[in-house]
Amino acid sequence: MTDSQWEPTPDEIAAAPVTAFARFVTARTGHEFADYHSLWRWSVADVAEFWGALWEFLGFGPAPERVLTSREMPGAQWFPDTRLNYVDRVIAQARTDRPAIVGLGEDAPTLELSWAETLGRAAAFARTLRSLGVGPGDRVAAYLPDIPEAVIAFLATASLGAIWSACGQDYSARAALDRLGQLEPVVLVAADGYRYGGRAHDRTGEIAALRAGLSGLRATVVVRRLGATPVEDALDWAEASAGGGELRPEPVPFDHPLWVLFSSGTTGLPKGIVHGHGGVLLEHLKAVALHFGIGRDDTFFWYTSPSWMMWNFRNAGLLTGATVVCYDGNPARPRPDALWELAARTGTTVLGTSPGYVLGCVKANAVPRTDFDLSRLRAVGVTGSALPPSSSLWLGEHVGARVQVASISGGTDVVSAFFGATPTVPVWPGELSAPYLGAAVDAFDPAGRSVRGEMGELVVTAPMPSMPVGFWRDPDGKRYRAAYFDMFPGVWRHGDWITITDRGSVVVHGRSDSTLNRHGIRMGSADIYQAVEQLPEVVESLVVGVERPDGEYWMPLFVVLAAGVEPNAALRQRITDVIRTHVSPRHVPDEIIPAPAIPHTRTGKRLEVPIKRLLQGADPDTVVARGAVDDPDLLDWFAARRPA
Repeated sequence: MTDSQWEPTPDEIAAAPVTAFARFVTARTGHEFADYHSLWRWSVADVAEFWGALWEFLGFGPAPERVLTSREMPGAQWFPDTRLNYVDRVIAQARTDRPAIVGLGEDAPTLELSWAETLGRAAAFARTLRSLGVGPGDRVAAYLPDIPEAVIAFLATASLGAIWSACGQDYSARAALDRLGQLEPVVLVAADGYRYGGRAHDRTGEIAALRAGLSGLRATVVVRRLGATPVEDALDWAEASAGGGELRPEPVPFDHPLWVLFSSGTTGLPKGIVHGHGGVLLEHLKAVALHFGIGRDDTFFWYTSPSWMMWNFRNAGLLTGATVVCYDGNPARPRPDALWELAARTGTTVLGTSPGYVLGCVKANAVPRTDFDLSRLRAVGVTGSALPPSSSLWLGEHVGARVQVASISGGTDVVSAFFGATPTVPVWPGELSAPYLGAAVDAFDPAGRSVRGEMGELVVTAPMPSMPVGFWRDPDGKRYRAAYFDMFPGVWRHGDWITITDRGSVVVHGRSDSTLNRHGIRMGSADIYQAVEQLPEVVESLVVGVERPDGEYWMPLFVVLAAGVEPNAALRQRITDVIRTHVSPRHVPDEIIPAPAIPHTRTGKRLEVPIKRLLQGADPDTVVARGAVDDPDLLDWFAARRPA
């Protein structure tokens, strides 16, 4: 086993919020905890006792008499007698000595918004929404980059008990409609464009297409980000959020929908994942305050997009009184290490990024610790895919030896992490330090037996408050049960391969399902197929994402060409352009490879997961039964395409 690259000092352990929580539990229950792992074992042995104790520790008052009705999954109901609103906790953190939000953008001045201005604008926008008839249960959709206006619009929406959902503006109108269109929103909040890579991207045409495709839309509110031609019959954000006032959230049941996040859309339309106010509030306070140790002295900056759950997670910094940083732009412009300069400029204490970005800095020979003043930085969060040991060590050597590498892994499904760093546990290269409190994670073999020291399916054996309230348009819960509970009834199967080590740390080996996961952005293969296969030259296609041992994420697209069509540079460019235009630049593959045919199951499903495993080096005879494949000889053809 490898040596640790970072260990907490005795003083850091004593001062950590998670240590304060352990002392609180001891005083409350009499339980004694020798270390973090003993605290974790207690937290999952009686999840109702744990979440009730956390409720009191966070200052919500005495734990309600009913915390959890049943441990059964699905079907667990949390805090059934409790009414609250996520936004109340944000309001309670208001202060005058630090900004609530810092907004950064390419070629744009830094914008600081005070707590009073943030909450005042949210109050004004909530008033506008109310004047449009928006109330509890109505949906407000956003098509925005990562800008302060997005955070304010979310707070206003949530305060009314309305339901928030967002897509970043790198999505085409068609891709956004596949998601937001399911919700039948009554209001659309959009920006006229965004900046990326030194260019301004006008999105007024996409806004028009969105408006045309959203039936039941009462109003569109436009943020004038670029100063483009005004959108006809739209409200101006500056006016809709003017006038200040007091933000007064509407109390809602604990599981009342807060937002709808979307799955990647691998097997059809993306699934709308509904999370409740109370579950998100408790889970995010636990993750941000206890595991990252973020509090009122912190500045929390995670490079993200409103399409990705880390945007929601980053905003949880407001729940602890921290300053959060938004950034509209390319983190590698004008230099590969630009994100570190932004962190230095804002005095960031906890910075979040992806393994792909770290690898880019490694290849660029960046040395952030000498080029920038990162003296306030104490932790670097990394998620989206597994962080290789070499990248973890690079962070220690080139960012700061006392900077904790906080690699985490979870998912949109629970809008949080199952395991990651904790201020009181060492960091080992290539490993996630420990399971998160209250997350009853395990590794199962195919027979449903718990395994240690070998790869298994990531499962969760007890409910968590931030598990979905349900899926959108899934009234009987059939799709929800099929997504997580079909393989191991009553146990959540997440779709990751993991190894739990003897010391309790976790190694993540990648997705066990077919979801593409590039630099932390989960993407659906179906979106790519829809775009590519509209070209007359392409008969069929298959895309997979392959995690490689050096940390690279290789995403090839295999295409079956029509009779008489020859592969050439012009065709490759056409395929690239149609993906970029109809889906997003993020979906453009690393390689486009002509294939003789695409293998399927006997029921016609493309063999995405087996082909991924072949390209990772697996034996064709072990990844799938040849008799279950419509053309088994294709397995050998794909196996021969694995990278050297």
